[in-house]
Formats: sequence, C-alpha cells, structure tokens
Amino acid sequence: MPHTVVTTTTTTTTSTSDGGFCNIGYARSFQGLLKIGQVVILLIAFLCVHCEHRRIEYSAFHYFEVVTAWFLIVFSIFFLMHLFRLQSKITCINWTLTEFLHYAVGGILVFIASIVVAVKSYGVSALIAGSVFGFIATFLIAISIWTSYKVTCGSQPTGAAV
Repeated sequence: MPHTVVTTTTTTTTSTSDGGFCNIGYARSFQGLLKIGQVVILLIAFLCVHCEHRRIEYSAFHYFEVVTAWFLIVFSIFFLMHLFRLQSKITCINWTLTEFLHYAVGGILVFIASIVVAVKSYGVSALIAGSVFGFIATFLIAISIWTSYKVTCGSQPTGAAV
C-alpha cells in the first residue's frame, strides 16, 4: 500500500522599513544606532577639545579636531546613505568594503589622536573629557569594524552544486 507524504512550507517575510523613500527601520537597527552613537560621541569629543581656550600646544589638538571632524562627517554620510537607500542606487562602488576601510582607518586615527590629547592635556578637564570621548568613539568604531568584517569576510559557500 503506497503512502503519500505532503510537505507544506510557509515563508513569512518581515521588513523593518516602510518600503518608501526613507528607511526608518535602519535608524532603529543595531547598525543604525551604532552609527548614531559614533556621530554623537565624535561630536562631543570634537566640541570638548575645540571649545577649550587654555591650550598650550595647538598642533596636537588641531590634529584631534581634524580627525574627529572628518570621521564625524564621513560616518554621518554613511548613515544618511543607508537611511535614504543610496547605496543601492550607486552600485559602482562596493559600499560594504568602503565602510570597512573607513572604519579601520578611522579607528586607528581616532585612537592615535585620543592618545595624543590624553598625553598633552596637562590636567585640563575639557581636554581629558575630549580624549575619553575619543576612546569611547574608538571602541564604537571597533564594534563597527567587527560587524562589518563579519559581513564582508564572513562564511562564504565553498561548494559548487554539480
């Protein structure tokens, strides 16, 4: 007596975005909140050092200001690109690799700038706060590097179906 087995599969797709022009779901995701956190922390670090008027050695602090301002702008652009889905419209650039490289370079430069400001702060509380926020930004950038690395260089299928 033959037996018949019937298998049914149900696929449910959920989307965190509304499908429109703006991807609000990205701003609520882990990556989006991480980028917002990086931008806010870099802005605070920049303002702590920029608004301090009792600086003794200006070149070290200008380096910190340039690095934090540059990556503040770059990370804001990356956030806006994801928010408005621009990376899917500009396909000639590998955005995942571009972000990974910017995070790698940014993490190293912000870390170096934070060390320089910490060493040259001379006990000025605003400069110490700026370097602490620089170290916090470095930590957040390291998290972005790790998650971006997992996406860029994660497990790839190795076998080919023959």
